[in-house]
Amino acid sequence: MSEQIKHECGLAVVRLLKPLEYYQEKYGSALYGLDKLRLLLQKQRNRGQDGAGLATVKIDTEPGKKYISIKKSIASNYLSDLFEQVNWHFKDLPQEKLNDAAWLKENKPYVGELLLGHLRYGTHGDNSIETCHPFHRQNNWINRNLILAGNFNLTNVDELFEELVHLGQYPKEKSDTVTVLEKIGHFLDDEVQRLHTWFKPDGYSNIEINELIFQNLDIQRLLRRASKKFDGGYVMAGLIGHGDAFVMRDRNGIRPAFYYCDDEVVAVASERPAIQTAFNVHIKKVREIQPGHALIIKRDGRVDEKPYVEPGERRACSFERIYFSRGSDRDIYLERKQLGEQLTDTILEAVDYDFKRTVFSYIPNTAEAAFYGLMEGIENRLNKIKSEKILGLIGEEKKTEDVDTKKIEKILAQRPRIEKLVVKDEKLRTFITAKGHRGELVSHVYDVTYGIVENEKDTVVLLDDSIVRGTTMRDSIIRMVARLRPKKIIIVSSAPQIRYPDCYGIDMSKMGEFVAFQALTELLKDAKKEHLLDEAYERAKAQNCLPKEEIKNEVASLYAQFEYEEVSQKIAEIMTPSDIKPKVEVIYQTIEGLHKACPNNNGDWYFSGNYPTPGGNRVVNRSFINYMEKRDDRAY
Repeated sequence: MSEQIKHECGLAVVRLLKPLEYYQEKYGSALYGLDKLRLLLQKQRNRGQDGAGLATVKIDTEPGKKYISIKKSIASNYLSDLFEQVNWHFKDLPQEKLNDAAWLKENKPYVGELLLGHLRYGTHGDNSIETCHPFHRQNNWINRNLILAGNFNLTNVDELFEELVHLGQYPKEKSDTVTVLEKIGHFLDDEVQRLHTWFKPDGYSNIEINELIFQNLDIQRLLRRASKKFDGGYVMAGLIGHGDAFVMRDRNGIRPAFYYCDDEVVAVASERPAIQTAFNVHIKKVREIQPGHALIIKRDGRVDEKPYVEPGERRACSFERIYFSRGSDRDIYLERKQLGEQLTDTILEAVDYDFKRTVFSYIPNTAEAAFYGLMEGIENRLNKIKSEKILGLIGEEKKTEDVDTKKIEKILAQRPRIEKLVVKDEKLRTFITAKGHRGELVSHVYDVTYGIVENEKDTVVLLDDSIVRGTTMRDSIIRMVARLRPKKIIIVSSAPQIRYPDCYGIDMSKMGEFVAFQALTELLKDAKKEHLLDEAYERAKAQNCLPKEEIKNEVASLYAQFEYEEVSQKIAEIMTPSDIKPKVEVIYQTIEGLHKACPNNNGDWYFSGNYPTPGGNRVVNRSFINYMEKRDDRAY
């Protein structure tokens, strides 16, 4: 993507099912779990660049021994720094101690059977060490200690916060992470107390009751009670002090989660290839946690995937397939290729099938797979054209031996012109530059390959995987490409128009920043329909006090005033710098094309306005109200 957008986050969980001595003997290290956790995080580093954290839990420790260890880092080299801090505890140990799994577990931190890692990509708020996951809800009772990390945003934090207050709690801050931690923690306390009350009359001692709680704590019931009012997209991982663990996924499957299990280990990650690489396993052995389900790992090693809420319609985030997840996943790679291939006919019509005067390129690097698909599509169309021309020659000459072979060779020599025109250059520091010159420096974030495009004759087709705000495209890419002096520049997005805010983990909440919404307001102005903005604003405000289940998306009616192509044309106008000569055209993927390419990830609310949870409509209206009131506030 030419413009960076942020999203939360990356998760990794490792549960060792054998004693640590087993891994020392088989793999040569009692730190096998830490090594695998690091690899899972390293292979998902695209998911978080604001910090990283990890937590470990030792199972079956004696009272008085430290059994939970947590470490976090927000250094620029956050992953390396995180594990350097952890490895500091082992660097000077003699080899006999490093080979003694029992001694390490008893004497050193981070040597445990249960490990949780997190990569943070904050959508808002500060990026201090305190905002890094995992979070720890401490308690002197081992079975009431809760460690939580997640990839999520909730739309109704205010509602959940007030519920905690009514329960008698006094949360230290109003954030979705702290609110969720305290919500699950409250019901963990309640479930532990319920079991204690149940077993106490039977004459068990408190120590014996602890063991019974370890065995009988119903994680499925706990999560069902805690999550009743959760509205949002989430994958949350929790470790409980005595050794139980869970990874829960929202009822619509908005955020991704995958797991692998054998007789040695259970591993969970946000992306499937991370598990495949870390454990060298086939794709068929890595399973997806189903929407509305939790993977529950009990202290004794039992592993179950259980529903904790009624699963809803699957609305897995399509942006995971378009942009966020790494393209090393087989299915994602093929889907991205298909997104590009589906644009073939529209692009060829736009260039009038002039292969000689069209240069195809892409904007590095996440659009590369879609570009491969587009090139395959163009080559297939070109081969069909070649075949028709050759058959035409044969038909004209009646006899194959009379056909002019040079004409056939000329036809076969036709190739699409594929070039690397735009390259990402080193980011320039502009903070000491006079304001009037800052835009000029920003435009040089990208550079171009000179001498390939023929002046005023060639059309340049540039494929990007998505266009959000359009500012980088206008101020940097298009301006730089215009220096090549093409006749025309066609910008192609393999994703549809981003029209609405996201509220489930992607940093897209301010509607006025979207170039598609800017195009909409310009179209309304051109059509003398600006009053529709005011009418929609009044309807949105009137719904403020309604239950979220009754709120309707009031912005959708504004987009309904115009055809899809009208919005694309206006976007092209907005993204065209006033001082360049080439004409600029913009082509977008359609929502129907998106669903065809990504059938299992049909979450498209940022394109369609069709939100999977009731809180989404409240967020889109709030974002619109903020725009109309000229407030630079987040909508959730």
